Amino acid sequence: MAVLGILRAEALKQRRRLGGSKLVFFSMLLWPVLELAGAFYTVRPVMTAAAAERWPAAADEHQLFAFLATGALGFTFFFAQVQSAWHFSFERQTGTLELLFLSPANRLVLVIANGAGALVQNTWVFTCFTAAMLTAFDVVRVAHPAMFVVVFLALLFPAVAWGALLNSLLIFSRDSAFLFILFSEPMSFASGVRLPVFALPVWVGTIASLLPLTGSLVVVRGALLDGDGLGELAPHLLGLGALSAVLVVLAAVVLRVGEHRARRTGRLRLF
Repeated sequence: MAVLGILRAEALKQRRRLGGSKLVFFSMLLWPVLELAGAFYTVRPVMTAAAAERWPAAADEHQLFAFLATGALGFTFFFAQVQSAWHFSFERQTGTLELLFLSPANRLVLVIANGAGALVQNTWVFTCFTAAMLTAFDVVRVAHPAMFVVVFLALLFPAVAWGALLNSLLIFSRDSAFLFILFSEPMSFASGVRLPVFALPVWVGTIASLLPLTGSLVVVRGALLDGDGLGELAPHLLGLGALSAVLVVLAAVVLRVGEHRARRTGRLRLF
């Protein structure tokens, strides 16, 4: 019950801080749609017959759009966690985080709840838009209706685990600008958001294998666009689950080390 209380409180806090304005809801759709349009009109002109031989989606505009739309959806889920960490840094500056750490709330549950609340708040509009567009283009091929649940979970749990790790890093510094530099465009480039991973250099593919967004997109595209079932996606799901667990464990370790350091130095709120 304590865990549910923390989750509910953080979700309500995110709702009050980020919601309530029609302009906010509009921006939730406008930003990712502009990103999607920019990706489509950047990639489409260079798609040739030679490219289509290696990447069949390049030969059909609807399939290309579906590939980029699912990439944009996955990136929106994970970038929402980067934004969550950015907002969490404000709580450190104002002293709210210090008060939260003085409460009996579990530290790990706290950072997980913060990321989960931001995720729901920032992604539901674009999720609805993507579902509508994929349906309109008739590109969705699912082996079973239950695969929609698999797709949702393959985005939700890795993204929340990713957010927990990012939020936990802020116990060491209230400056979160580096998160935007390290986990925005590089993550978009390396994880196969706009181009398939096999088309990227080997060293980029190696980095991509360490990012949960890469595995999430493999599951999402396999389930929605290729008609793969649980059997075909089981290895990817297991790998994604293992990586998510590692991220949560890392977040717990970082929080423990960071809180010990903060207790020793007395610098949780200030630099």
